[in-house]
Amino acid sequence: MVPCVIFEDEHLLVANKPAGWNTHAPAPYAGEGIYEWLRHREPRWSSLAIVHRLDKETSGVLVFGKTPLANKSLTEQFTGRGVHKNYLLLTDRPAPQKEFTVKTTLLRIGEKYASRPGGEVAETKFRSQRDDGAQAECGKRKAESENEPAPPPAGGYARIEASPLTGRTHQIRVHAAESGFPILGDTLYGGTPAARVFLHAADISFNHPATDRPVKYSAPADFDADARLALRTAIIEPNATTAFRVIHGAGDGWPGWFVDKLGDFLLSESESPLTTTQGKELDRLAKLLSSRGVYHKTLSRQVRRSTTAEASPKLIAGEAAPERIEIWENGVRYEMSFDEGYSVGLFLDQRDNRRRLLTGHIAAGFPLLKSPATDARPEILNTFAYTCGFSVAAAKAGARTTSLDLSKKYLEWGKRNFARNGLDPASHDFIYGDTFDWLRRLAKKGRAFDAVVLDPPTFSQSKEHGTFRAEKDYGKLVTAALPVLKPGGVLLASTNAADWPPEDFLAMVSAAAQAAKRKSLQQHYVPQPPDFPSNRAEPAYLKTVWLRLG
Repeated sequence: MVPCVIFEDEHLLVANKPAGWNTHAPAPYAGEGIYEWLRHREPRWSSLAIVHRLDKETSGVLVFGKTPLANKSLTEQFTGRGVHKNYLLLTDRPAPQKEFTVKTTLLRIGEKYASRPGGEVAETKFRSQRDDGAQAECGKRKAESENEPAPPPAGGYARIEASPLTGRTHQIRVHAAESGFPILGDTLYGGTPAARVFLHAADISFNHPATDRPVKYSAPADFDADARLALRTAIIEPNATTAFRVIHGAGDGWPGWFVDKLGDFLLSESESPLTTTQGKELDRLAKLLSSRGVYHKTLSRQVRRSTTAEASPKLIAGEAAPERIEIWENGVRYEMSFDEGYSVGLFLDQRDNRRRLLTGHIAAGFPLLKSPATDARPEILNTFAYTCGFSVAAAKAGARTTSLDLSKKYLEWGKRNFARNGLDPASHDFIYGDTFDWLRRLAKKGRAFDAVVLDPPTFSQSKEHGTFRAEKDYGKLVTAALPVLKPGGVLLASTNAADWPPEDFLAMVSAAAQAAKRKSLQQHYVPQPPDFPSNRAEPAYLKTVWLRLG
Protein backbone atom coordinates (compact mmCIF):
# COMPACT_ATOMS: atom_id res chain seq x y z
CA MET A 1 0.00 0.00 0.00
CA VAL A 2 1.35 3.44 -0.87
CA PRO A 3 1.90 5.49 2.30
CA CYS A 4 -0.63 8.23 1.45
CA VAL A 5 -3.54 5.73 1.54
CA ILE A 6 -4.91 5.57 5.10
CA PHE A 7 -8.04 3.48 4.50
CA GLU A 8 -9.55 1.29 1.82
CA ASP A 9 -12.52 -1.01 1.55
CA GLU A 10 -14.78 -2.15 -1.29
CA HIS A 11 -16.43 1.27 -1.60
CA LEU A 12 -13.97 3.89 -0.32
CA LEU A 13 -10.37 4.95 -0.67
CA VAL A 14 -9.15 7.55 1.83
CA ALA A 15 -5.83 9.34 1.36
CA ASN A 16 -3.75 11.82 3.32
CA LYS A 17 -2.88 14.31 0.58
CA PRO A 18 0.40 16.16 1.10
CA ALA A 19 0.67 19.89 0.51
CA GLY A 20 1.93 20.83 -2.94
CA TRP A 21 0.00 18.17 -4.86
CA ASN A 22 -3.18 18.89 -6.82
CA THR A 23 -6.30 16.84 -6.23
CA HIS A 24 -6.49 16.38 -10.00
CA ALA A 25 -4.36 17.49 -12.94
CA PRO A 26 -4.98 21.18 -13.72
CA ALA A 27 -4.44 20.67 -17.47
CA PRO A 28 -4.30 17.75 -19.95
CA TYR A 29 -0.49 17.57 -20.06
CA ALA A 30 0.30 18.83 -16.57
CA GLY A 31 1.62 16.64 -13.78
CA GLU A 32 -0.80 14.08 -12.41
CA GLY A 33 -2.89 15.00 -9.40
CA ILE A 34 -3.23 12.51 -6.57
CA TYR A 35 -6.48 11.33 -8.19
CA GLU A 36 -4.89 10.39 -11.54
CA TRP A 37 -1.82 8.94 -9.88
CA LEU A 38 -3.91 6.63 -7.68
CA ARG A 39 -6.56 5.79 -10.29
CA HIS A 40 -4.03 4.51 -12.81
CA ARG A 41 -1.77 2.79 -10.27
CA GLU A 42 -3.78 -0.32 -9.35
CA PRO A 43 -6.42 -2.21 -11.36
CA ARG A 44 -8.77 -2.18 -8.36
CA TRP A 45 -8.61 1.63 -8.33
CA SER A 46 -9.62 2.04 -11.96
CA SER A 47 -13.12 3.27 -11.07
CA LEU A 48 -11.91 5.82 -8.54
CA ALA A 49 -14.06 8.97 -8.49
CA ILE A 50 -13.57 12.42 -6.99
CA VAL A 51 -16.29 13.30 -4.48
CA HIS A 52 -14.61 16.35 -2.93
CA ARG A 53 -11.39 18.33 -3.42
CA LEU A 54 -8.59 20.00 -1.52
CA ASP A 55 -6.56 22.94 -2.82
CA LYS A 56 -3.06 22.11 -4.06
CA GLU A 57 -1.34 23.64 -1.01
CA THR A 58 -3.82 22.17 1.49
CA SER A 59 -2.88 18.87 3.08
CA GLY A 60 -5.06 16.25 4.75
CA VAL A 61 -7.90 13.79 4.42
CA LEU A 62 -9.29 13.24 0.94
CA VAL A 63 -12.02 10.68 0.20
CA PHE A 64 -12.56 8.94 -3.14
CA GLY A 65 -15.45 6.74 -4.18
CA LYS A 66 -14.78 3.32 -5.72
CA THR A 67 -18.31 2.20 -6.60
CA PRO A 68 -21.47 3.81 -8.03
CA LEU A 69 -23.13 3.26 -4.64
CA ALA A 70 -20.37 5.18 -2.85
CA ASN A 71 -20.38 7.99 -5.41
CA LYS A 72 -24.15 8.44 -5.20
CA SER A 73 -24.26 8.26 -1.41
CA LEU A 74 -21.38 10.67 -0.82
CA THR A 75 -22.68 13.15 -3.39
CA GLU A 76 -26.06 13.17 -1.65
CA GLN A 77 -24.43 13.56 1.78
CA PHE A 78 -22.25 16.45 0.62
CA THR A 79 -25.22 18.15 -1.02
CA GLY A 80 -27.41 17.60 2.05
CA ARG A 81 -24.69 18.76 4.47
CA GLY A 82 -24.38 15.30 5.94
CA VAL A 83 -20.60 15.37 5.70
CA HIS A 84 -18.68 17.06 8.52
CA LYS A 85 -15.12 18.31 7.95
CA ASN A 86 -12.65 19.82 10.38
CA TYR A 87 -9.55 21.73 9.34
CA LEU A 88 -6.61 23.11 11.28
CA LEU A 89 -4.80 26.28 10.28
CA LEU A 90 -1.92 28.39 11.54
CA THR A 91 -1.90 32.16 11.49
CA ASP A 92 0.36 34.89 12.84
CA ARG A 93 -2.53 37.31 13.31
CA PRO A 94 -4.97 37.30 16.24
CA ALA A 95 -8.45 35.87 15.72
CA PRO A 96 -11.27 38.28 16.68
CA GLN A 97 -12.89 35.82 19.12
CA LYS A 98 -12.30 32.37 20.55
CA GLU A 99 -15.33 30.96 18.74
CA PHE A 100 -17.33 32.56 15.93
CA THR A 101 -19.09 31.82 12.63
CA VAL A 102 -18.67 33.57 9.30
CA LYS A 103 -21.47 33.42 6.73
CA THR A 104 -21.16 35.29 3.42
CA THR A 105 -21.77 34.81 -0.30
CA LEU A 106 -18.59 34.10 -2.29
CA LEU A 107 -17.93 35.30 -5.81
CA ARG A 108 -14.92 34.55 -7.99
CA ILE A 109 -12.86 37.61 -8.94
CA GLY A 110 -9.94 36.65 -11.18
CA GLU A 111 -7.93 33.91 -9.48
CA LYS A 112 -9.36 34.79 -6.05
CA TYR A 113 -12.71 34.58 -4.30
CA ALA A 114 -14.29 37.30 -2.18
CA SER A 115 -17.46 37.91 -0.21
CA ARG A 116 -19.74 39.75 -2.60
CA PRO A 117 -23.51 39.97 -3.13
CA GLY A 118 -24.86 37.51 -5.65
CA GLY A 119 -22.35 34.78 -4.91
CA GLU A 120 -22.83 31.32 -3.39
CA VAL A 121 -23.57 31.03 0.31
CA ALA A 122 -20.54 29.95 2.37
CA GLU A 123 -20.51 29.35 6.13
CA THR A 124 -17.51 28.51 8.33
CA LYS A 125 -17.17 27.99 12.08
CA PHE A 126 -13.84 28.95 13.69
CA ARG A 127 -12.50 28.02 17.11
CA SER A 128 -9.11 28.86 18.57
CA GLN A 129 -7.29 25.88 20.05
CA ARG A 130 -5.98 25.95 23.62
CA ASP A 131 -2.42 27.26 23.83
CA ASP A 132 -0.51 24.38 25.39
CA GLY A 133 2.93 25.62 24.44
CA ALA A 134 3.11 23.52 21.31
CA GLN A 135 2.21 26.44 19.08
CA ALA A 136 5.67 27.87 19.59
CA GLU A 137 7.04 25.03 17.49
CA CYS A 138 4.26 24.77 14.88
CA GLY A 139 5.30 26.51 11.73
CA LYS A 140 8.74 27.25 13.15
CA ARG A 141 10.74 25.64 10.37
CA LYS A 142 11.96 28.26 7.98
CA ALA A 143 11.41 28.07 4.26
CA GLU A 144 14.30 26.22 2.68
CA SER A 145 14.69 28.01 -0.61
CA GLU A 146 16.64 31.18 -1.21
CA ASN A 147 13.78 32.88 -3.04
CA GLU A 148 11.11 32.01 -0.49
CA PRO A 149 10.77 34.19 2.65
CA ALA A 150 10.69 32.45 6.01
CA PRO A 151 7.78 32.66 8.46
CA PRO A 152 8.04 35.23 11.28
CA PRO A 153 9.71 34.17 14.53
CA ALA A 154 8.18 31.22 16.35
CA GLY A 155 5.92 31.91 19.28
CA GLY A 156 3.53 34.22 17.45
CA TYR A 157 1.35 31.52 15.88
CA ALA A 158 -2.22 30.64 16.66
CA ARG A 159 -3.77 27.25 15.87
CA ILE A 160 -7.37 27.61 14.79
CA GLU A 161 -9.93 24.93 13.95
CA ALA A 162 -12.16 25.62 10.97
CA SER A 163 -15.34 23.67 10.22
CA PRO A 164 -16.90 24.52 6.85
CA LEU A 165 -20.66 24.02 6.86
CA THR A 166 -20.69 24.49 3.08
CA GLY A 167 -18.19 23.37 0.47
CA ARG A 168 -17.23 26.45 -1.53
CA THR A 169 -13.86 26.85 -3.21
CA HIS A 170 -11.31 28.72 -1.02
CA GLN A 171 -14.03 29.16 1.61
CA ILE A 172 -11.84 28.82 4.72
CA ARG A 173 -9.05 30.88 3.19
CA VAL A 174 -11.36 33.75 2.27
CA HIS A 175 -13.24 33.77 5.57
CA ALA A 176 -10.02 33.68 7.60
CA ALA A 177 -8.47 36.51 5.59
CA GLU A 178 -11.57 38.67 5.65
CA SER A 179 -11.82 38.14 9.42
CA GLY A 180 -8.34 39.57 9.89
CA PHE A 181 -6.23 36.40 10.30
CA PRO A 182 -5.08 35.15 6.88
CA ILE A 183 -3.54 31.68 6.91
CA LEU A 184 0.23 31.54 7.28
CA GLY A 185 1.74 31.08 3.82
CA ASP A 186 -1.46 31.97 1.96
CA THR A 187 -0.03 34.95 0.09
CA LEU A 188 -2.96 34.94 -2.35
CA TYR A 189 -5.15 36.17 0.49
CA GLY A 190 -2.63 38.32 2.34
CA GLY A 191 -0.94 35.71 4.52
CA THR A 192 2.68 36.04 5.59
CA PRO A 193 4.99 34.20 3.14
CA ALA A 194 6.03 30.78 4.45
CA ALA A 195 7.24 27.36 3.32
CA ARG A 196 3.66 26.24 2.57
CA VAL A 197 0.03 27.21 3.13
CA PHE A 198 -0.53 26.06 6.71
CA LEU A 199 -4.03 24.61 6.22
CA HIS A 200 -4.75 20.93 6.91
CA ALA A 201 -7.91 18.85 6.54
CA ALA A 202 -7.74 17.02 9.87
CA ASP A 203 -10.80 14.76 9.69
CA ILE A 204 -14.01 13.99 7.81
CA SER A 205 -17.17 12.24 9.05
CA PHE A 206 -20.17 10.81 7.18
CA ASN A 207 -22.33 7.70 6.98
CA HIS A 208 -20.69 4.78 5.22
CA PRO A 209 -22.35 4.27 1.80
CA ALA A 210 -22.88 0.53 2.31
CA THR A 211 -23.67 0.22 6.03
CA ASP A 212 -25.11 3.70 6.70
CA ARG A 213 -23.14 3.71 9.96
CA PRO A 214 -21.18 6.81 11.01
CA VAL A 215 -17.49 6.71 10.06
CA LYS A 216 -14.67 9.16 10.68
CA TYR A 217 -11.27 9.32 9.00
CA SER A 218 -8.45 11.42 10.40
CA ALA A 219 -4.90 12.47 9.59
CA PRO A 220 -2.96 14.40 12.23
CA ALA A 221 -1.42 17.70 11.15
CA ASP A 222 2.35 17.88 11.15
CA PHE A 223 3.14 21.49 10.41
CA ASP A 224 6.76 21.07 11.48
CA ALA A 225 7.42 18.51 8.75
CA ASP A 226 9.37 19.41 5.63
CA ALA A 227 6.54 19.87 3.10
CA ARG A 228 8.72 18.72 0.20
CA LEU A 229 9.78 15.54 1.95
CA ALA A 230 6.19 14.96 3.06
CA LEU A 231 5.18 14.78 -0.60
CA ARG A 232 7.90 12.20 -1.28
CA THR A 233 7.08 10.06 1.76
CA ALA A 234 3.42 10.07 0.67
CA ILE A 235 4.24 8.25 -2.58
CA ILE A 236 7.42 6.28 -1.86
CA GLU A 237 7.14 2.87 -0.22
CA PRO A 238 10.27 2.91 1.99
CA ASN A 239 10.70 -0.87 2.04
CA ALA A 240 10.56 -1.07 -1.76
CA THR A 241 12.15 2.15 -3.05
CA THR A 242 15.32 3.89 -1.82
CA ALA A 243 15.90 6.31 -4.71
CA PHE A 244 13.86 9.39 -5.58
CA ARG A 245 14.17 13.12 -6.26
CA VAL A 246 14.31 15.26 -3.12
CA ILE A 247 14.55 18.73 -4.69
CA HIS A 248 13.42 19.43 -8.24
CA GLY A 249 14.55 22.91 -9.13
CA ALA A 250 12.01 25.72 -9.20
CA GLY A 251 9.24 23.14 -8.82
CA ASP A 252 10.40 22.88 -5.20
CA GLY A 253 11.42 26.52 -4.82
CA TRP A 254 15.11 26.04 -5.67
CA PRO A 255 15.66 27.24 -9.27
CA GLY A 256 18.49 25.45 -11.05
CA TRP A 257 19.20 22.99 -8.22
CA PHE A 258 18.38 19.29 -8.12
CA VAL A 259 18.97 16.73 -5.37
CA ASP A 260 18.41 12.97 -5.52
CA LYS A 261 18.44 10.37 -2.79
CA LEU A 262 20.30 7.31 -4.08
CA GLY A 263 20.24 4.69 -1.37
CA ASP A 264 22.51 5.87 1.44
CA PHE A 265 23.83 8.85 -0.53
CA LEU A 266 22.65 12.24 -1.79
CA LEU A 267 23.51 13.58 -5.25
CA SER A 268 23.30 17.33 -5.80
CA GLU A 269 23.32 18.88 -9.29
CA SER A 270 23.49 22.48 -10.50
CA GLU A 271 25.14 24.54 -13.21
CA SER A 272 26.66 26.90 -10.65
CA PRO A 273 28.77 26.19 -7.56
CA LEU A 274 26.75 25.49 -4.43
CA THR A 275 25.83 28.53 -2.39
CA THR A 276 26.21 28.69 1.37
CA THR A 277 22.45 28.37 1.75
CA GLN A 278 22.35 25.29 -0.48
CA GLY A 279 25.21 23.76 1.47
CA LYS A 280 23.30 24.21 4.72
CA GLU A 281 20.20 22.69 3.18
CA LEU A 282 22.23 19.68 1.99
CA ASP A 283 23.54 19.21 5.52
CA ARG A 284 20.00 19.32 6.87
CA LEU A 285 18.73 16.83 4.28
CA ALA A 286 21.67 14.50 4.88
CA LYS A 287 20.77 14.34 8.57
CA LEU A 288 17.04 13.92 7.91
CA LEU A 289 17.64 11.12 5.40
CA SER A 290 20.50 9.47 7.34
CA SER A 291 22.82 9.81 4.35
CA ARG A 292 26.33 8.41 4.60
CA GLY A 293 27.76 10.78 2.00
CA VAL A 294 26.87 13.72 -0.23
CA TYR A 295 28.05 14.21 -3.82
CA HIS A 296 27.76 17.19 -6.14
CA LYS A 297 27.84 17.32 -9.93
CA THR A 298 28.24 20.49 -11.97
CA LEU A 299 25.85 20.38 -14.90
CA SER A 300 27.60 21.23 -18.16
CA ARG A 301 26.50 21.55 -21.78
CA GLN A 302 30.01 20.51 -22.81
CA VAL A 303 29.82 17.10 -21.16
CA ARG A 304 30.85 15.30 -24.36
CA ARG A 305 34.18 17.07 -24.20
CA SER A 306 34.79 16.08 -20.58
CA THR A 307 36.71 13.07 -19.33
CA THR A 308 34.94 10.48 -17.18
CA ALA A 309 36.67 11.83 -14.08
CA GLU A 310 35.72 15.42 -14.92
CA ALA A 311 32.07 14.53 -15.54
CA SER A 312 31.67 12.34 -12.45
CA PRO A 313 30.11 13.75 -9.25
CA LYS A 314 32.51 14.85 -6.51
CA LEU A 315 32.27 13.92 -2.83
CA ILE A 316 31.61 17.04 -0.75
CA ALA A 317 30.56 15.61 2.63
CA GLY A 318 30.55 12.36 4.55
CA GLU A 319 32.09 9.09 3.45
CA ALA A 320 32.90 8.05 -0.10
CA ALA A 321 30.60 5.60 -1.82
CA PRO A 322 31.94 2.23 -2.97
CA GLU A 323 32.59 1.79 -6.69
CA ARG A 324 29.11 0.28 -7.08
CA ILE A 325 26.15 1.04 -4.87
CA GLU A 326 22.76 -0.65 -4.89
CA ILE A 327 19.37 1.05 -4.76
CA TRP A 328 15.87 -0.41 -4.68
CA GLU A 329 13.01 0.75 -6.87
CA ASN A 330 9.60 -0.89 -6.57
CA GLY A 331 11.32 -3.91 -5.07
CA VAL A 332 13.80 -4.20 -7.96
CA ARG A 333 17.56 -3.85 -7.38
CA TYR A 334 19.67 -1.56 -9.56
CA GLU A 335 23.39 -0.83 -9.58
CA MET A 336 24.55 2.77 -9.54
CA SER A 337 27.98 4.41 -9.54
CA PHE A 338 29.46 7.86 -8.97
CA ASP A 339 32.61 6.89 -10.90
CA GLU A 340 31.24 6.39 -14.41
CA GLY A 341 30.85 9.93 -15.67
CA TYR A 342 27.81 12.11 -16.19
CA SER A 343 25.11 9.49 -15.62
CA VAL A 344 24.99 7.39 -12.49
CA GLY A 345 23.07 4.42 -13.88
CA LEU A 346 19.32 5.05 -13.69
CA PHE A 347 16.92 7.81 -14.66
CA LEU A 348 14.65 8.23 -11.65
CA ASP A 349 11.96 10.08 -13.59
CA GLN A 350 11.06 6.80 -15.35
CA ARG A 351 10.27 4.99 -12.07
CA ASP A 352 6.51 4.82 -12.64
CA ASN A 353 6.94 3.70 -16.24
CA ARG A 354 9.26 0.89 -15.17
CA ARG A 355 6.62 -0.09 -12.61
CA ARG A 356 4.07 -0.39 -15.41
CA LEU A 357 6.22 -3.04 -17.06
CA LEU A 358 6.81 -4.70 -13.70
CA THR A 359 3.11 -4.95 -12.83
CA GLY A 360 1.72 -5.39 -16.35
CA HIS A 361 -0.73 -2.57 -15.61
CA ILE A 362 -0.34 0.62 -17.64
CA ALA A 363 -3.46 2.55 -16.65
CA ALA A 364 -7.14 2.16 -15.78
CA GLY A 365 -8.53 -0.37 -18.23
CA PHE A 366 -5.19 -0.66 -20.02
CA PRO A 367 -3.23 -3.87 -19.29
CA LEU A 368 0.17 -4.32 -20.87
CA LEU A 369 -0.86 -7.57 -22.51
CA LYS A 370 -4.13 -7.71 -24.41
CA SER A 371 -4.55 -11.37 -23.44
CA PRO A 372 -2.60 -11.80 -20.19
CA ALA A 373 -3.94 -15.35 -19.70
CA THR A 374 -1.90 -16.71 -22.61
CA ASP A 375 0.85 -19.21 -21.81
CA ALA A 376 3.25 -17.59 -24.26
CA ARG A 377 6.10 -15.67 -22.68
CA PRO A 378 5.81 -11.99 -23.66
CA GLU A 379 8.62 -10.49 -25.71
CA ILE A 380 9.80 -6.95 -24.89
CA LEU A 381 12.23 -4.89 -26.99
CA ASN A 382 14.03 -2.10 -25.14
CA THR A 383 15.86 0.28 -27.50
CA PHE A 384 18.42 2.82 -26.29
CA ALA A 385 18.50 0.48 -23.30
CA TYR A 386 21.32 2.19 -21.35
CA THR A 387 21.72 0.02 -18.20
CA CYS A 388 18.56 -1.94 -19.07
CA GLY A 389 16.26 -0.59 -16.36
CA PHE A 390 13.09 -1.18 -18.39
CA SER A 391 14.34 -4.64 -19.37
CA VAL A 392 14.97 -5.72 -15.77
CA ALA A 393 11.48 -4.62 -14.70
CA ALA A 394 9.89 -6.52 -17.61
CA ALA A 395 12.03 -9.60 -16.97
CA LYS A 396 11.04 -9.61 -13.28
CA ALA A 397 7.45 -9.83 -14.51
CA GLY A 398 8.28 -12.90 -16.61
CA ALA A 399 8.98 -11.37 -20.01
CA ARG A 400 11.80 -12.32 -22.32
CA THR A 401 13.66 -9.12 -23.13
CA THR A 402 15.91 -7.82 -25.86
CA SER A 403 18.06 -4.84 -24.86
CA LEU A 404 19.60 -2.76 -27.63
CA ASP A 405 22.21 -0.05 -27.05
CA LEU A 406 25.20 1.60 -28.70
CA SER A 407 27.40 1.07 -25.62
CA LYS A 408 28.91 -2.29 -24.67
CA LYS A 409 29.81 -0.88 -21.25
CA TYR A 410 26.21 -0.04 -20.42
CA LEU A 411 24.93 -3.39 -21.72
CA GLU A 412 27.38 -5.15 -19.39
CA TRP A 413 26.06 -2.91 -16.61
CA GLY A 414 22.57 -4.03 -17.59
CA LYS A 415 23.60 -7.68 -17.30
CA ARG A 416 24.79 -7.00 -13.75
CA ASN A 417 21.38 -5.47 -13.01
CA PHE A 418 19.79 -8.69 -14.20
CA ALA A 419 22.08 -10.77 -12.00
CA ARG A 420 21.36 -8.59 -8.95
CA ASN A 421 17.72 -9.61 -9.25
CA GLY A 422 18.33 -13.33 -9.66
CA LEU A 423 17.68 -13.14 -13.40
CA ASP A 424 19.92 -15.09 -15.77
CA PRO A 425 21.24 -12.69 -18.44
CA ALA A 426 21.82 -15.67 -20.74
CA SER A 427 18.05 -16.11 -21.00
CA HIS A 428 17.73 -12.64 -22.53
CA ASP A 429 19.25 -10.87 -25.53
CA PHE A 430 21.69 -7.96 -25.35
CA ILE A 431 22.47 -6.36 -28.71
CA TYR A 432 25.27 -3.88 -29.25
CA GLY A 433 24.69 -1.51 -32.14
CA ASP A 434 22.74 1.33 -33.71
CA THR A 435 19.01 1.23 -32.95
CA PHE A 436 17.86 2.18 -36.47
CA ASP A 437 20.16 -0.40 -38.06
CA TRP A 438 19.01 -3.18 -35.74
CA LEU A 439 15.32 -2.34 -36.08
CA ARG A 440 15.73 -2.94 -39.83
CA ARG A 441 17.58 -6.21 -39.20
CA LEU A 442 14.99 -7.47 -36.70
CA ALA A 443 12.15 -6.62 -39.08
CA LYS A 444 13.91 -8.42 -41.91
CA LYS A 445 14.28 -11.49 -39.69
CA GLY A 446 10.55 -11.41 -38.92
CA ARG A 447 10.99 -10.69 -35.22
CA ALA A 448 7.89 -9.34 -33.48
CA PHE A 449 7.48 -8.07 -29.93
CA ASP A 450 4.56 -7.60 -27.57
CA ALA A 451 5.94 -4.24 -26.46
CA VAL A 452 8.62 -1.89 -27.77
CA VAL A 453 10.26 0.76 -25.58
CA LEU A 454 11.48 3.96 -27.26
CA ASP A 455 13.26 6.26 -24.83
CA PRO A 456 16.05 7.85 -26.85
CA PRO A 457 18.35 10.64 -25.71
CA THR A 458 17.34 14.08 -26.94
CA PHE A 459 20.49 14.13 -29.05
CA SER A 460 22.79 11.31 -30.10
CA GLN A 461 25.24 10.34 -32.83
CA SER A 462 26.27 7.02 -34.37
CA LYS A 463 28.49 6.08 -37.32
CA GLU A 464 25.70 4.06 -38.95
CA HIS A 465 22.82 6.54 -38.66
CA GLY A 466 24.49 9.87 -38.01
CA THR A 467 22.84 12.50 -35.83
CA PHE A 468 19.53 11.94 -34.04
CA ARG A 469 17.54 14.89 -32.71
CA ALA A 470 14.32 13.96 -30.95
CA GLU A 471 12.22 16.90 -32.12
CA LYS A 472 13.25 16.30 -35.73
CA ASP A 473 13.69 12.54 -35.98
CA TYR A 474 11.30 10.91 -33.46
CA GLY A 475 8.75 10.15 -36.18
CA LYS A 476 11.41 8.26 -38.12
CA LEU A 477 12.20 6.24 -35.01
CA VAL A 478 8.55 5.28 -34.54
CA THR A 479 8.32 4.34 -38.23
CA ALA A 480 11.37 2.10 -37.87
CA ALA A 481 10.00 0.42 -34.74
CA LEU A 482 6.46 -0.37 -35.89
CA PRO A 483 7.39 -3.31 -38.20
CA VAL A 484 8.64 -5.26 -35.14
CA LEU A 485 5.58 -4.49 -32.99
CA LYS A 486 2.90 -7.19 -33.01
CA PRO A 487 -0.68 -6.26 -33.92
CA GLY A 488 -2.28 -5.37 -30.60
CA GLY A 489 1.16 -4.72 -29.12
CA VAL A 490 2.12 -1.74 -26.97
CA LEU A 491 4.51 1.05 -27.90
CA LEU A 492 6.08 3.10 -25.12
CA ALA A 493 7.28 6.38 -26.64
CA SER A 494 9.07 8.79 -24.32
CA THR A 495 11.23 11.89 -24.57
CA ASN A 496 12.82 14.37 -22.19
CA ALA A 497 13.15 17.12 -24.80
CA ALA A 498 12.18 19.95 -22.47
CA ASP A 499 11.29 22.57 -25.09
CA TRP A 500 9.17 20.24 -27.21
CA PRO A 501 5.44 20.81 -26.53
CA PRO A 502 3.63 17.58 -25.61
CA GLU A 503 0.99 18.23 -28.27
CA ASP A 504 3.68 18.29 -30.97
CA PHE A 505 5.35 15.16 -29.59
CA LEU A 506 2.06 13.26 -29.59
CA ALA A 507 1.22 14.53 -33.07
CA MET A 508 4.52 13.24 -34.44
CA VAL A 509 4.07 9.81 -32.84
CA SER A 510 0.45 9.55 -34.04
CA ALA A 511 1.33 10.67 -37.57
CA ALA A 512 3.99 7.96 -37.84
CA ALA A 513 1.53 5.30 -36.65
CA GLN A 514 -1.16 6.48 -39.07
CA ALA A 515 1.28 6.56 -41.97
CA ALA A 516 2.10 2.92 -41.21
CA LYS A 517 -1.64 2.15 -41.14
CA ARG A 518 -1.44 1.13 -37.49
CA LYS A 519 -4.70 1.96 -35.72
CA SER A 520 -4.53 3.32 -32.18
CA LEU A 521 -6.65 1.04 -29.96
CA GLN A 522 -5.69 2.56 -26.62
CA GLN A 523 -3.64 5.56 -25.52
CA HIS A 524 -2.41 6.78 -22.15
CA TYR A 525 -0.26 9.87 -21.66
CA VAL A 526 1.81 10.38 -18.51
CA PRO A 527 4.23 13.14 -17.48
CA GLN A 528 7.00 12.86 -14.90
CA PRO A 529 6.20 11.43 -11.43
CA PRO A 530 5.11 13.59 -8.45
CA ASP A 531 8.61 13.87 -6.94
CA PHE A 532 9.51 15.86 -10.09
CA PRO A 533 6.91 18.62 -9.54
CA SER A 534 6.34 21.19 -12.25
CA ASN A 535 5.03 24.74 -12.30
CA ARG A 536 5.37 27.81 -14.52
CA ALA A 537 8.95 28.32 -13.37
CA GLU A 538 9.82 24.60 -13.80
CA PRO A 539 7.68 23.25 -16.68
CA ALA A 540 7.26 19.51 -17.10
CA TYR A 541 9.90 18.11 -19.45
CA LEU A 542 9.24 14.35 -19.55
CA LYS A 543 6.58 13.19 -22.00
CA THR A 544 5.47 9.56 -22.32
CA VAL A 545 2.68 7.97 -24.28
CA TRP A 546 1.67 4.31 -24.14
CA LEU A 547 -0.10 3.17 -27.31
CA ARG A 548 -1.76 -0.12 -28.14
CA LEU A 549 -1.66 -0.37 -31.92
CA GLY A 550 -3.67 -2.65 -34.17
